[in-house]
Amino acid sequence: MQSQVVENKSNESVNHSPIIRLMANFFSYVFHPILIPLYVTWALAFIHPTYFIGFSAMGKYKILLLVAINAFAFPMIAILLLKGLGFIDSIFLKTQKDRIIPYIASMTFFFWTQYVLREQSFVPRVLVAFMFGVFISSSAALIANIYYKISMHAIGMGGLLGLFLVIMQQNTMLMTGPLTVAFLITGLVCSSRMIVSDHRPKEIYAGLLVGLICQFIGAAIHL
Repeated sequence: MQSQVVENKSNESVNHSPIIRLMANFFSYVFHPILIPLYVTWALAFIHPTYFIGFSAMGKYKILLLVAINAFAFPMIAILLLKGLGFIDSIFLKTQKDRIIPYIASMTFFFWTQYVLREQSFVPRVLVAFMFGVFISSSAALIANIYYKISMHAIGMGGLLGLFLVIMQQNTMLMTGPLTVAFLITGLVCSSRMIVSDHRPKEIYAGLLVGLICQFIGAAIHL
């Protein structure tokens, strides 16, 4: 039955034009979940008017570099090493089996990132809360992976939306524009995954829900 569902999805995807599939791949790569912490850190540091007030440009870039190394470079290196050693079949993590060790490795690096940020009192707590949300969402994804292949892209988009909703609740800046953009990007990315991946709708919706809830938990603990 499951193979029939996958086959039906594959048949449906053939109907999409090459341009639509190209755009779907573009959004999938540009908004890959491993890149979301970088985008969020940059937005908080350089777009939000108050969270990083008093920081020099160099200070902001140091925080961005810290996140880039710990939450992006190290997980990517781990995945490449796993592929080189034969522990996973593809760096694209297409199967549930391939995702187990990368989830564990990423969880470790995400936890370390939020710990380092948390121990530096001058770092805005909203960034600490976000990274803690990223850590627990990756933990939830590992558990969900036992039962089905939850969408990592949807988790990333849910985390982005969750953070923006938290910022809106804090009333530190007008969020009408940013939230509109976030909803638009979320729709584009999730639609893209429906087109160029074998995810079922429930895996997309579950990912969004996990990302949202984990950000709310992070905010409740650290803000």
